[in-house]
Amino acid sequence: MSKNPRKTVSRASARKPAKVAAKRLTPPPKVGTSDDTPLRIARALEAIAAHLSANGLAPATPQSFGGADAFVWHPDGRLTEVPRVARVDIGLLKGIERMRDILIENTERFADGLPANNALLWGARGMGKSSLVKAAHASINVDRGPADRLKLIEIHREDIESLPALMELLRASAFGFIVFCDDLSFDGNDASYKSLKAVLEGGIEGRPDNVILYATSNRRHLLAREMIENERSTAINPGEAVEEKVSLSDRFGLWLGFHRCSQDEYLAMVKGYCGHFGITMPEEELEREALEWSTTRGSRSGRVAWQFTQELAGRLGVRLSGK
Repeated sequence: MSKNPRKTVSRASARKPAKVAAKRLTPPPKVGTSDDTPLRIARALEAIAAHLSANGLAPATPQSFGGADAFVWHPDGRLTEVPRVARVDIGLLKGIERMRDILIENTERFADGLPANNALLWGARGMGKSSLVKAAHASINVDRGPADRLKLIEIHREDIESLPALMELLRASAFGFIVFCDDLSFDGNDASYKSLKAVLEGGIEGRPDNVILYATSNRRHLLAREMIENERSTAINPGEAVEEKVSLSDRFGLWLGFHRCSQDEYLAMVKGYCGHFGITMPEEELEREALEWSTTRGSRSGRVAWQFTQELAGRLGVRLSGK
């Protein structure tokens, strides 16, 4: 009688491993069934991670700024070097002498570690706003050693939302930077201006001490008139809504207005270009052709003067090698 209980226990204990083994041998859910969702999500995430790892580019580091004086910022965290900046010699910028002197003085102060203002260059098209920024940067660096040279970084209008990330990158560098945005303006329901607003003044960190912002725009307040009017018409307090929009321009401490040039200023631009590049033509004929060119374009500006100079140089077989 004492043998039967022992046999029962041994049989029971022998069955348990069989059940465990059976559980371990249970096959995973097949792809395409209703139970494979977590498996498919995991595989998709692994594929995305592998793709990003293979194609991702490492962000720029502060040590990489010594290779060039100008860069273009990309919103994915890259800074690409610009070996040769498309710029005009500052001596060729006519009709904007007052704005030129103010911007150069402000830039010199910044380069010397003194207080300086962010600058908004606004006004008529083609009057040399962006050309002045690039020319001022070049003129400041002429007599400076490699460690003291200012760096020019261009950020495109559509990438303004990534401006805080750029500021964080530049903050750690020993160089001084001019962050430049050409043709800056905001339309419709675009709220990216808030990123710029926080960087200029208002964010906790604010603008780094080694960074200054220069922007050009055809609008004094950077916003379309209908955009401001829409804010006024739909707001509970119209005055406060408009103030919110207009305050963006107020955060640029320096406003430089560019207005349409006179006929004499336009002709001075043309003659300055021709003298610089060695283009010779009787003065009366040069003036007549230059004025006829501006009439066909419907305006007089530095851009129109440069376009006429290119036309004249090409016709006379003169290479603009000094550009």
